[in-house]
Amino acid sequence: MIGPPSGTLIWLVAGFTDLRRGFDGLCAMVQNELKENVFSGQAYIFRGKRGDKIKVLWYTGDGLALFYKRLSDGKFVWPQAKDGTISLSAAQLSMLLEGIDWRRPNARRRRRRIRNASIRR
Repeated sequence: MIGPPSGTLIWLVAGFTDLRRGFDGLCAMVQNELKENVFSGQAYIFRGKRGDKIKVLWYTGDGLALFYKRLSDGKFVWPQAKDGTISLSAAQLSMLLEGIDWRRPNARRRRRRIRNASIRR
């Protein structure tokens, strides 16, 4: 998986973001709305309005990196908060990128096992 190095603080930006924004637009959002320094090495995750697309922005030490993902089925799990940020661990980020509910990973796994068991019969 491509992603921020270990030890990087990962912030999920609440609400939805116009994902037509690129490096400059997302940097401006981090600096002006979140009052954070985009060049601090922290990662910021933004979700589109429909919920099936995200962008991850982080400074790697020698430049900005932007990761974009669109799910082929389903939506990314997002908090109900309208503004602010929520801290995620690297494991939660990995689950989020896989389309797994990072708040309750065992529930998703359990449903998949039950669904697969009924298909095998």
